[in-house]
Amino acid sequence: MKFFIDTANLAQIKEANDLGILDGVTTNPTLMAKEGIKGHDAIMQHYKTICEMVDGPVSAEVFGTEFAGIVEEGKKLAAIHKNIVVKVPMIKDGIKAIKWFTDNGIPTNCTLVFSAGQAILAAKAGATYVSPFIGRIDDSSWDGVQVIEQIVSIYNAQGFMTEVLAASIRSPLHIVRCAEAGADICTCPLSSILGLLKHPLTDLGLQQFLSDAKSMQ
Repeated sequence: MKFFIDTANLAQIKEANDLGILDGVTTNPTLMAKEGIKGHDAIMQHYKTICEMVDGPVSAEVFGTEFAGIVEEGKKLAAIHKNIVVKVPMIKDGIKAIKWFTDNGIPTNCTLVFSAGQAILAAKAGATYVSPFIGRIDDSSWDGVQVIEQIVSIYNAQGFMTEVLAASIRSPLHIVRCAEAGADICTCPLSSILGLLKHPLTDLGLQQFLSDAKSMQ
């Protein structure tokens, strides 16, 4: 399973990259705003900076909701860097745009997916990635990881090449469960990735090793 970091924070991207386990980055307008990135030129430059930091896909989200606007914006985003993946919402015009991008060799990430049915449409249109938001699905009293399992099962049965990118990750446990469910990728905050490092027995064992080593000096 590949690890993407879900952020627009350059320091966090660098830290994840320095760990040696980072495969890509996902962003969205909310994450950009959180970093104080405003204005078209500033956003485009920020995407370029991220692409130069990471040797992997960088999802850049369109703001439009109509076919022509999504395509026009997506073409501009794709021109920033070869690593850019155009992130398109799961709406009717979004599916039409994903098909256009697919036919024109531009990779896409279909976002705001909450059901297997939506994931089927994204795959049929040729999306490179599909992003089910498992945390938000959990919030609506459904099992987000179960939706991942269902999508993976359908894609395997039908031979779809679209990769399942588990999004809206809330915890290290989400990451582990998505790996069990067969997700191709998890995109998550740095805190969730670092949370995988933690276990009380590791802390106790290290403390004992350091104590024993000190007593031998």
